[in-house]
Amino acid sequence: MRWMLLFALLVTLRLGSAAANPSAQGHPDRVVDRIVARIEDDIILLSQIRELGAFQKLVEGRAEGDDRLLAELIEQWMVRTEATASYFPQPAQSEVDREMARLQSQFASPIAYAARLRELELSDSESRELLTRQIYIERYLDYKFRPTVQIEASDIEAYYQKELLPELARKNQPAPPLPDVEGQIREVLTQRGISDRTAKWLDETKSRLKIEVSFPGVAP
Repeated sequence: MRWMLLFALLVTLRLGSAAANPSAQGHPDRVVDRIVARIEDDIILLSQIRELGAFQKLVEGRAEGDDRLLAELIEQWMVRTEATASYFPQPAQSEVDREMARLQSQFASPIAYAARLRELELSDSESRELLTRQIYIERYLDYKFRPTVQIEASDIEAYYQKELLPELARKNQPAPPLPDVEGQIREVLTQRGISDRTAKWLDETKSRLKIEVSFPGVAP
């Protein structure tokens, strides 16, 4: 009994944000949670995979597979660890409020939004916490890599000619003059550059970490 209490305390202290799966409450014969990965001295729980999957369904209408969800949680851990160590500030509450309002506006009414939360077994506070985490990670990666992305006029011209115009033609939509969309194209290419640099950095960082995965179909 003592080791069970110690394990519960360890999970609470190290992963206070990882709530147990609500669907398992009231079923003492069902496994509530388990460790699916260890990163350095930290752990990731099965409940976190379920929670992230539920959040993806709330935001995007569908969730990735469990293997990809776990990989994403590992990557989130890496970003948050570096961001926290560098004292990167948390997003302002006004920004979180704005994004929460945008999320809720995707539903027909507040009642419909609340019903979807219940269906996914997510609380409003949990969805807000996950959204805050997402904003934090995106803002840090933007801060880290945007200054290193250089977009040339030739890059914008190439995107306009080779990607934007063919896409508009397929949709039978009129093509705007390049100067009218130059700013949007620059941002698209900048986001691509940030994504490319993020992927490379994650791969390099992951190779230096001690990661042990105990989840079917997922490689460290």
